[in-house]
Amino acid sequence: MNQPTQIMSDTIYALSSGALPSGVAVIRISGPQTSRVLAEVCGSLPAPRQAVLRSIRTRNGDILDQGLVLYFAAPSSFTGEDCAELQVHGGRAVVNAVLAELEAQPGLRHAEAGEFSRRAFHNGKLDLVEIEGLADLISAETEMQRRLAQEHSSGKLSTTYDGWARRLTHARAMIEAELDFADEDDVPGSVADRIWADMRDLKAEIGAHLEGAGLAEIIRDGLKIVIAGEPNAGKSSLLNCLARRDVAIVTDIAGTTRDILSVDLSLAGFRVQLFDTAGLRETADRVEQEGIRRAYLTIDQADVILLLADTPEGFVPLEELGTAKPVIRIGTKIDRTPLLWDNASADVLISTVTGAGIDRLIEVVTSFLPEISGQNALSLPTRKRHVSCLQQAHSAIEMSLIQSNRGLDIQAEYLRQAGDALGRITGRVDVEDLLGVIFSEFCIGK
Repeated sequence: MNQPTQIMSDTIYALSSGALPSGVAVIRISGPQTSRVLAEVCGSLPAPRQAVLRSIRTRNGDILDQGLVLYFAAPSSFTGEDCAELQVHGGRAVVNAVLAELEAQPGLRHAEAGEFSRRAFHNGKLDLVEIEGLADLISAETEMQRRLAQEHSSGKLSTTYDGWARRLTHARAMIEAELDFADEDDVPGSVADRIWADMRDLKAEIGAHLEGAGLAEIIRDGLKIVIAGEPNAGKSSLLNCLARRDVAIVTDIAGTTRDILSVDLSLAGFRVQLFDTAGLRETADRVEQEGIRRAYLTIDQADVILLLADTPEGFVPLEELGTAKPVIRIGTKIDRTPLLWDNASADVLISTVTGAGIDRLIEVVTSFLPEISGQNALSLPTRKRHVSCLQQAHSAIEMSLIQSNRGLDIQAEYLRQAGDALGRITGRVDVEDLLGVIFSEFCIGK
């Protein structure tokens, strides 16, 4: 796929490191003017891939800062173009002065969001799965998110998809050979013997791979846990206790919580989204009614429900929740009324005042997190477009297998469609309409 002419001819620059001020700021440059600019602002062009200490100067020779300079000659760079990094002091004035000097250089412009990564894609340095993995790696907040993103950004998942695509290409080639040279002795065996067994295996492999989409969604988006129950059951107190900070207002007045409050936790390496909801009861208050409506909507989207009550008779009936999702019945305020509860009254008994039962509750919640095992456990489809393309490939292979009575040419066409669907995941076929969406997720300097 060719880059637009403007992208090919421009040299771009941007601050690539984090927010200022910082100990060190990294300014990245990429494009055909990189070597000229380095020679001008640093006095000379450093040897490729060697860090050197240089003074960064204006065109008038005034020193802006002193820092490390690295030069990466094309094609051995992240973008595949001539590329450079200026590692300067991370003060706002220093960085702004260096950026202003680069802006004044002819042929240079400030990079757009994700433009360095987009150039890496267009120059064949990374495919779309690797780039999306890189975006996920940058935004990863939990250990499982990091591991999943690392699996994708390293190219391991792309290798799987490329291997499947090669098998489809081989199958089509063998079909063409049988169609064109059916009477020749050097066509090795029949398509039925050599191809369709492998296509059945491939269909099964893609199907098994698709089964991991749910796990990948939990890793990327988090396990959604909703705290529900009657007013004053201790929902907001539990949210604050698990978050270890005051997220929700806690009072003895029923109906204090009227909107959805949420907090993100890291539990056993997974992201957990915890939602506090309005107390479930009949009320004439219109504002509280809206809060209860939103509570039920949030419950419908939950993976797990923590159902709270401060007495054994206080649990909201499950049929009123209108859901068959996993429910953990939690007895609260046991520091006040310990004699009301027995082991059969609830799944877990807690006190947010003394901390009793909180560790046990965390153990129970953790049991709903997926079990990660096996070397290839994190080779999973993480995005909706991945899942959609894989489903298309799976369906096309299935159609090819059941269309044996319609001729090999029809079967080969379905295999071509399957190959195109896999190619759209990695960007091996035309995906220009997707690129703006994908690269817009990146920060400016990436």
